[in-house]
Amino acid sequence: MQQRAKDTRLAVIEGAARVFAEIGYGNASLADITKRAGVTKGALYFHFTSKRELALAVIDEQHAMVLAAGSEIVAASAPALEKLIRLCRMFGQQLLDEPIVQGGIRLTFEASAFQADVSGPYEDWINTAEQLLAQATTDGTVRTDLDPAAFARYLIASFTGVQMVSDVLTAREDVLLRIDQMWEFMLPALTAGTSE
Repeated sequence: MQQRAKDTRLAVIEGAARVFAEIGYGNASLADITKRAGVTKGALYFHFTSKRELALAVIDEQHAMVLAAGSEIVAASAPALEKLIRLCRMFGQQLLDEPIVQGGIRLTFEASAFQADVSGPYEDWINTAEQLLAQATTDGTVRTDLDPAAFARYLIASFTGVQMVSDVLTAREDVLLRIDQMWEFMLPALTAGTSE
């Protein structure tokens, strides 16, 4: 029964993520979500007391998915700068493939509609980028005078903008290309004066 409850909860989150991704928080109704998730209103209310609580659960699940995939990249034996590039591409691929990620990201941009503090995932991304950039300065693959904290904040802001504009202009069809282009512009600034 416990596994069944977990499966139902995940089905509700997935259904909600799809609805939120397609029509946004303000336009979504719990009736839309129960229909998409294939569950009863009773099942939905067993797990979530409100649309806001459900939106926060989608954001949490989205962040957990990204962290899980990202931890594999960070743990791999590869240069730190390569890991950072791979993290961005992984996230871009998830934006194309994963409804929970699509819904979570749209909700993050609409968080003011349901008074949610969504700074945590951004802080996690910035901290991870900062650590990898610090490691890259130590191993000599980026400039030694680089401020990892400042560049990490700039990188995450740039990445957020790239994927947001891709969503607006092409429904993310070109998101991986735009991420690659972002790195083409950034790498010369990061590696100027190194042996690479």
